[in-house]
Amino acid sequence: MSFIDVNGITLHYRLAGAPGGEPLVFVNSLGTDLRIWDEVVERLAGRYRILTYDKRGHGLSDAPPGPYRLDGLVADLAGLTQQLGFQRFALAGVSVGGLIAQGFALAHAERLTSLVLCDTAARIGSHASWSERIDLVRANGLAALSDRLLERWFVPGFRVQRPADYAGWRNMLERTPVEGYVGTCAALRDTDLTEDVANIVVPALLVCGAEDTSTPVDLVRATAARIPAAHFEIIAGAGHLPCIEAPEPLARLIAGHLEKTVHG
Repeated sequence: MSFIDVNGITLHYRLAGAPGGEPLVFVNSLGTDLRIWDEVVERLAGRYRILTYDKRGHGLSDAPPGPYRLDGLVADLAGLTQQLGFQRFALAGVSVGGLIAQGFALAHAERLTSLVLCDTAARIGSHASWSERIDLVRANGLAALSDRLLERWFVPGFRVQRPADYAGWRNMLERTPVEGYVGTCAALRDTDLTEDVANIVVPALLVCGAEDTSTPVDLVRATAARIPAAHFEIIAGAGHLPCIEAPEPLARLIAGHLEKTVHG
């Protein structure tokens, strides 16, 4: 395990892959940690130097009181990569991790070689929906909502077909610090990049699980249409977290995009 101080908090991170490979960074989703990327990292590690980390409020990183803001989450990523010597890199994020990646592309385009936005959008949910979730989690804890939330992460049948995996991912969600979870919900509540993403100049791949109900296909496609240098793909048989359900096709799409934009 590796830890580093960034912006006054401790972040947990992991380095993997080829030491001399092209740098690639992944950002996790709400209520998860860096382990959601493990099977994707495994498939890309032969060619890339890969950084995964637990964003503020998640995993083994600090969970200071919220509310969090997108610019603060972007600043954490900027500081972490700077300290670890990732000066220019490809960046991939899922869900709120994809929102952080969009914010980073808008603030630090000169540091990016390529962008992958997975099951995310310029605006996710509504002010009312996130405020309601914050209140529910504060009142009842994550365990009371975990099954409802996991139904949005995975395709129908995942719980029956992969019960041990389902139980493990539920444990991860339920052990997310409440302050970290609701603090990140506040960042989602208060962020709308709809008018800004047209200014993203980094070549981008947008990917969505065909059965995603959190950021549905049409929502992700609409964000892709606003980004000038964007390409859109759908992954069949996956919900909101194809990095868990469909790591092979997701890794293949990422590799193909990076081949064109980083190595091409």
